[in-house]
This record gives sequence, C-alpha cells and structure tokens, in this order.
Amino acid sequence: MDAISIERIETGAERGASALFGAAVGYAAYGWLSALFAQPQLGACAAGAGVVAYWLCSRGLAAAFQRKTKLLALPAFTVPDAEWPEALEELVLTDADRLPTGQEVSSDEPLELEDVLAEIGPEARVVRLFDPKRMPTPGQMKSRIDDHLAQGSAADAPIDASQALSDALAELKRSLR
Repeated sequence: MDAISIERIETGAERGASALFGAAVGYAAYGWLSALFAQPQLGACAAGAGVVAYWLCSRGLAAAFQRKTKLLALPAFTVPDAEWPEALEELVLTDADRLPTGQEVSSDEPLELEDVLAEIGPEARVVRLFDPKRMPTPGQMKSRIDDHLAQGSAADAPIDASQALSDALAELKRSLR
C-alpha cells in the first residue's frame, strides 16, 4: 500500500470520527434544548451545536496527529536486461515462429509430441501416470471389469476393501523402488 492511500485512509477515519462526534453532540443538544425552544429554533440550535462540535473535533485531531506530507524519496535505479539460460532459449517464441498471413496449417499433418521424460533413471523421483509399459492391455482391462461385475453390486453385500487398499499401497511402494 502506498503512502498516498494510507494518507487518504487516515484522513477519512478522522473525518468519520469527527462526523460521529458532531452528530452525537447535535442529538444531545436537541434533547437538552427541547424544553426551552420551539421546533424551528430547536433544529437550528442542534444543527449549530453539531457543526461546531465537528469543526472542533476535526481541528483537534489534525493538531494531535500532525502528518508530514513529505513522502519517502526512493533512489533511481535501472532495470538490468534479463539473460535467458541456454536451456530456455528453445522455449522462447520469436518472429521466425510466426506463420505468414494467409497461410493455414493443414489438418492432414500429424501433431507430434515429444515425451521429454522417455528416459527416466531408476532413482528418479518422478511418477509416470500413464507409462505404456505398465498400462494393462484391453484384454486385461476387460477381464478386470468382468471379474468386478461377477462379484455383484455394492448394494448386495458390504465390501471390506481394507485388504485391497493395503495391497494397492504395497504395490505402489514396490513400483516406486
């Protein structure tokens, strides 16, 4: 938050406090003077008392919290040019990567994606979610689904999956080693 915003907030708080004090004094004056004056004079006296109280309170707060309007001076500095590491230069797009206007990419060309993590070492701390070597074949998937359906639905009997969870965690630990 900059100094100008803080100054505005403080000024607003002082004015709000002064206005509340002025309104309270005006209301008190209205209650005290209601027995002495009739309605038009009563309203004028109460409003006058509120305005005087607001002015006195705002002057008193300004004198008590004298703010120095001098802002902090910051020294001028220059921003150095950013240097790209050599590994990131291939990721930066340049004008040479733009297609000429009017040229469209044909949808017949296949989009080739390179798997950067094709060679993961045995001690790497990377988890591959869809490793082709570990993915089941469609036949294995079908047999798993058929076995699951043959066991019956969950509504027939409650299933205790604690052993299956324990086996899955042990399998995961073995695969990460």
